This record gives sequence, structure tokens and C-alpha cells, in this order.
Amino acid sequence: MDVSCAFPTTLESPAHIQTAEELGYARAWLYDTPQNSPDVWMTLALAAARTTRIGLGPAVLVPTLRHPMVNAAATAMLVHLALGRVTVAFGTGFSGRRAMGYGAIPWSFVRDYVAAYRGLLRGDVVEWEGAWMQMLHPTGSAPPRPISVPLLLAAGGPKGLAAAADLADGIFVVGAVPEPASTFPVVCFLASGTVLGHGEEVTSPRVRAAAGPGTAQKFHGAYVSGGRAAVAGLPGGEAWLEVVDRAPPIQRHLAVHRGHAVEMNEADQAAWEAGGATMTGEATFTGTADRVRQRLDALAQAGVTEFVYQPAGPDIEAELEHFLAAAQA
Repeated sequence: MDVSCAFPTTLESPAHIQTAEELGYARAWLYDTPQNSPDVWMTLALAAARTTRIGLGPAVLVPTLRHPMVNAAATAMLVHLALGRVTVAFGTGFSGRRAMGYGAIPWSFVRDYVAAYRGLLRGDVVEWEGAWMQMLHPTGSAPPRPISVPLLLAAGGPKGLAAAADLADGIFVVGAVPEPASTFPVVCFLASGTVLGHGEEVTSPRVRAAAGPGTAQKFHGAYVSGGRAAVAGLPGGEAWLEVVDRAPPIQRHLAVHRGHAVEMNEADQAAWEAGGATMTGEATFTGTADRVRQRLDALAQAGVTEFVYQPAGPDIEAELEHFLAAAQA
């Protein structure tokens, strides 16, 4: 099983990806979250210029954020900069849409979008939104078509997995490995967390900074998928809801997703203090080096081909180094 890394796209992501390459990570993924981040394609291009080996890609692209021609042209540019190193992933949108107040995209839309995007990269004339179009880039404006890059779908349910089987080269999953994972040649599993030092407690300030944002995603995800009742059933959930409820209902999603995957917002901090910290070991890959290695072995047995580690906290370089050392022990 390969060990890769992922980052909520920040101004420091190109430097972090360069560090990841030097340490030996297989691939680096960047999140497509424009409400929290600089542009994912610009940042990947900067990372490509600083690296020579590590795989690069956006994970996951949210189709409604860009016309398929825009993503096709951006893909072509990244392929030019990092030939043989590019993989792309698409999904229905979590924080990339939820943090702006929208719901998830229907899988039927994702299917149509991916078909158009792949057709454009092949050089086909495709129909989108009632118009016919083609990549018309002359020599010097993009690599010649066809352009082929591996494509993954962020899928876990029946509709997503069916779309992945029909259209993609693999799946990108969070939370749980779906039962038919072994039928896909590529299964990427994303998780955050931190490696505990000898005798270190999950409530320590360092662990709070490094694993707290990952733990907080339990609240964000529960709120989106199950509403208030789902959050109230979590340790610290009532404290989290108390803070979120201070925001006007039409702006509550802003309070939920502020700082997502990077730092704990006010509600996340209140939940942590009220017992949310007890979920850290379950919600993230936080534990001793031996425990991390055991959990990685279990994922490999379940069919995961690429573990994707997202570090957090003030010392990303150290988190990358310690996690990879534990994974390779």
C-alpha cells in the first residue's frame, strides 16, 4: 500500500509538497475548497515546479465550481508541468459546497460532467449545457490530445460506486472502506491524525492542534448528514450546537465549516473541551506508532491501495515525517 498525503490548500502547500517528496510520499493531493483556500490548480502548478517525482492531483474537484472545459484546460497545463505524475479525483462536494450553503450534487450530474471532461481531454467534440465544444488549443497552448490521466471518484454509496465502476479508474474514500473496494484497481483512503509520543495524551496541546481539526470533522459531517440529532449524540455535541446556534439560520453553515480541516473553530473548541477529545482515537489516525501501523495493515487487508494522510497543526513538516516513519516501521 502506497502512503500519500493531502493538504487543505494553503499558501504553504507547494513547500509542504516539496517536503513530502523529499520524505518519500507517493503522491500529494490538494483540496478544492475555494471558500477556504487559494485556487487548487494554481497551487498544484507551483508544486509541480518545485518537485520532480511525487504524484500530484486535486482531490476532490467539485464539478459545479468550474465548467468542464476549465478543468480540462487546467488538467492539460498540469500534465505539461508534471508529465506522468497527474491524477484527478471528482466528487459530489462536501465542504467545497456545504460551506457555501449548497447541498451535494446528484450523481447523475457527476456522470455527465465526467463524461464531458474526459471527452474534452481525448480531443472529442462534446455537448455540454446545449452547446457543442472541443479543446481547440493549438501547438504551444496545451499538450496534444488525447490527454490521458487516471481519474478517481469520491464514492461510498451504491450510486457513487456504480458511477466509479462505469467511469473511473478507482475510488477515493473517507471514513469507511466500502465492501466492493477490492473490485477497484485503485482505492485511496483519506484520514488525518498524529503519531503520539511516549506517554503523550490526546488532550495535550500538541495533539489538540494536530488532531483536533480532524476530530472536528466528525461534528461537521454529522451535522450535514444527520442534522442536529446526529451531532447531539456525539461527545461534546451539545456544546458544539450551542455555539453554532448563535449564527442566523441562513448563515449557520459558515459557523459549521469555518477552519474546516485546518484549525478548530469556536464550536469545535467548545466540543473538544466538553468531551469531544475522547473521539480522537476513533475519528482520526491518532495513536502510537505501533497502533498506526496496525490500522494501516488492516486497511491494506480491506483493499486500500493508497493511504492518504492529511497533517494539521503548526508543524506540518514534522507531522509528515513522523507519520511516514510510523507507516514504514
